[in-house]
Amino acid sequence: MLDELEFRRVADSALNALKQHLIAREEEADAGFEVEEQNGVLNVLFEEPAGKFVITPNTPVRQIWISALSTSFKLDWDAAAGVFVLPRTGEQLIPLVDRLIQEFSADQ
Repeated sequence: MLDELEFRRVADSALNALKQHLIAREEEADAGFEVEEQNGVLNVLFEEPAGKFVITPNTPVRQIWISALSTSFKLDWDAAAGVFVLPRTGEQLIPLVDRLIQEFSADQ
């Protein structure tokens, strides 16, 4: 298990990469969402229809948590791959968030 300092380093790096990815997507025509960062927490805000995803590091359990689509997704650090993954599907952080955004947009 990662110690707290190492977790904060890899989580900050992963969330920053995700933020940059989402900002690039946000600038696409008709992205339908906006990204905000507040105190290390990423929020993906949807205007039409209204909705919000919250992506946050959870230091005590060394996970990144995503609250989206009325569900909590808890990603663990995969040291071999160097990424956070959702254990039950093996999805990595950025592809998972892309899928959740697509599902939210498609359901509306």
